[in-house]
Amino acid sequence: MGHHTFDASKADKLESASDRYRYVSREELLWGLSLDGEETVADLGSGTGFYTDDIAPHSNRVYAVDVQDEMHDYYRQKGVPENVDLVTADVADLPFEDSQVDAAFSTMTYHEFASEEAFDELARVVAPGGRFVVADWAATGTGESGPPLDERYTADEVVDALGDHGFTDVFRAARPETYLIVVENA
Repeated sequence: MGHHTFDASKADKLESASDRYRYVSREELLWGLSLDGEETVADLGSGTGFYTDDIAPHSNRVYAVDVQDEMHDYYRQKGVPENVDLVTADVADLPFEDSQVDAAFSTMTYHEFASEEAFDELARVVAPGGRFVVADWAATGTGESGPPLDERYTADEVVDALGDHGFTDVFRAARPETYLIVVENA
């Protein structure tokens, strides 16, 4: 794991559309993932399933991956779409076969799992040509929202780290508080 995980007792905060979409929209995620509806997708650090719910109608299967059972409990109470499977796992130890997922995404959780082991797992489970979309808090931000600045990464650092594990840069946008990155597995 990276620095720390989001406090599950504050899960209600993750359901605020005005707060969440301020930093990354469903349209940006869908554009970055470039889905045709037949894909198997992994939401890494899915939390309450806020963004999982946005991607599920556009996918064949979605794995909502979170390290905290409490987040899955919250999602179950909210209601999980039929094509979503809840997976309790660390990104550094994913229970998937090689190339099992066609695409993956992480919304505001990359800083929590960024490690060589996690990057190795991503390269292993994302199919060749599959995309990985990352939206997270930027190290260049103010720190008024999100994790402390010393727990964040720049867009360039993320692209470089993923590039060292076979992912190629497709798109990157640095914003005042966040960044959006799309990479493709070799």
